[in-house]
Amino acid sequence: MFKKRLKEGVITNNPILVQQLGMCATMAITTSLFNGIGMGLSVLIILTCCNVAVSAIRKIIPGEIRLAIFVVVIAGFVTIVDLLLQAFIPALSESLGVFIPLIVVNCIIIGRAEAYCQKNGVFDSFIDGITQGLGYTVVLVVMCLIRELLGSGRFGGGLIDLARGITLDGTGAGIQIFSPDYGASILTLPVGGFLTLGFLFAAMQYALKKAAEKKEKPVEEDEDETEEEEALAK
Repeated sequence: MFKKRLKEGVITNNPILVQQLGMCATMAITTSLFNGIGMGLSVLIILTCCNVAVSAIRKIIPGEIRLAIFVVVIAGFVTIVDLLLQAFIPALSESLGVFIPLIVVNCIIIGRAEAYCQKNGVFDSFIDGITQGLGYTVVLVVMCLIRELLGSGRFGGGLIDLARGITLDGTGAGIQIFSPDYGASILTLPVGGFLTLGFLFAAMQYALKKAAEKKEKPVEEDEDETEEEEALAK
């Protein structure tokens, strides 16, 4: 079950590339691996906690005010994560800025609460939060790698330092793969987020289309063989 749900969250029902949710923050913060991993894990934790909480109280929530209650629940967990980041990883909190509080209105979290958690049990909602959160994080990391590497020739900015290893103070210089003079600097600009996300959209749709065609092909072949057998029998 978990493998199937993981495949849905990361590939076939990815919250960004398939459901097309939460794209504003996705394009805005994916300028470094430090930001991407930090935002992805924050959303994963908040999404999982909110899924469990909403599922646990779903039977006592009045239908008329369910969205308002969802927002209150989400806001509570967002506040907790925001305060924890300010206390223990202030560099990440400062780097992500307003996009952490804006998780309150992130369509991914509200959408999963409305479409899934209020109809399913706590354990299923927990698995849904983990898998959907991983799918969101994977896309953020991929976008960071593309924009950072091709835009500035660097890998792991803010998170990796050759002298100190993994850092959480946001000062890691990263690993310079090639000179930034040879990079496509447009990818480090806001428009680079649109271009990168558009490319990933196209790649995902192409992959899903090819996968669907492969599934349909054996069915068509079986139908052709059946028709030939019926013709020979006649």
